[in-house]
Amino acid sequence: MYYSNEIIDEVRSANDIVDVVSSYVKIQKKGANYMGLCPFHAEKSPSFSVSPSKQLFHCFGCGVGGDVIAFIRQYENYSFTEALTLLAKRANIELPQVSDNDRAKNDEKNIILEINKTAAKYFYENLLSKEGEIGLKYFKDRGLESRHITHFGLGFAKKTSNDLYQYLKGMGYGDDILKKSGLINIDEKGVRDRFWNRVMFPIIDANARVIGFGGRVLGDGLPKYVNSPETLAFDKSRNLYGLNFAKRTRRDFFLICEGYMDVIALHKAGFENSVASLGTALTALHVKLIGRYTKKVILTYDSDNAGINAAKRAIPLLKEENINVKVLSMAPYKDPDEFIKNLGSEEFQKRIDNADNAFLWEVETLKRNYNLNEPDERTNFYREVARMLSQFGEKLERENYTHAVAKRLMIEYKALFDMVNSFGNFTKNKKEIAIAAPRTSKNKI
Repeated sequence: MYYSNEIIDEVRSANDIVDVVSSYVKIQKKGANYMGLCPFHAEKSPSFSVSPSKQLFHCFGCGVGGDVIAFIRQYENYSFTEALTLLAKRANIELPQVSDNDRAKNDEKNIILEINKTAAKYFYENLLSKEGEIGLKYFKDRGLESRHITHFGLGFAKKTSNDLYQYLKGMGYGDDILKKSGLINIDEKGVRDRFWNRVMFPIIDANARVIGFGGRVLGDGLPKYVNSPETLAFDKSRNLYGLNFAKRTRRDFFLICEGYMDVIALHKAGFENSVASLGTALTALHVKLIGRYTKKVILTYDSDNAGINAAKRAIPLLKEENINVKVLSMAPYKDPDEFIKNLGSEEFQKRIDNADNAFLWEVETLKRNYNLNEPDERTNFYREVARMLSQFGEKLERENYTHAVAKRLMIEYKALFDMVNSFGNFTKNKKEIAIAAPRTSKNKI
């Protein structure tokens, strides 16, 4: 039986793993998690852990683990469909009827996933071949060892423009499905691989499936990076690079960065809780995905204007999902990879420990636009900060942030508080005036 990712995510999200597991197993809160005796093997000391923040279970004794669906499958000896049906009923969610068309799409998606897995292995083998020496040199020059290359399944697409096509055809795949995989371009101009003369980054989802690829050109060619197009298996707005590893982290937060090499550099330095969006800005769907594993995020975007603007766009999306957001300063370096190469992982950990609250970071970023030695500009800066503070809907939160900003800017709290309230009163009065104002007829001349 085939069900869309959307309905599976809805059922999973509607069933809190602590509630579900506790209806089968006696578990008690121990720190951030819940512990109990594992139901899947005989034990006398509790080694079965349930994480409410990550919505995952894991037994440190027998190694069994997964999400709420995996728990039901394991406990009840159910198929995936049976477990999904049970949990949907528990959450009063009606599963849609599956059409023949949807079933055909699922079969097609599985073939594409099979093709991706085959291609990933092929790219990896290319990298270790004579023709792949140029790609291997690129990764070695970036500080990666063989174990890092193997860990992330990195590869190389040869210089021949239809090399992968010939290989996959030899494996028995037809033109139609190869075109749908996004790996092969077939049109009136002929047949061409989407990726050639590039180092390759397989994109692996949270279920350890190769869903797509990113490729970086060797040399100065453009575009610098090319990603797989949208396919039945790949939706870049719903997936994050590195999530397959980050979801297993014992840290209670994610580091969000911009690119493949940033994630790899951070994992290499011991920060395995790092993920990156796939050649696109962070989306609401990315944030929902993050929210399934953690409620704390530290943005580690590049320190240039593009990175600053990306952080500004990401912050409200994360807050909307009730995710606590901080921003890490990379200065004087551009990105995590460059920072760690120059200052090391210990210094990066210090930056994590001192990461700025998202709102205070926005205030500091805004300050750069004003010459605070000029009275008018200084006043305008305070006025804009007060306007930002007035947007907090809850009185206590507004007051807490006003205190924090006044302390940060070394100005009198009451003066800033009064300015914030003036914005609040102005907004209120403006609404009242609009409501009280008489309406004029559109037909009046």
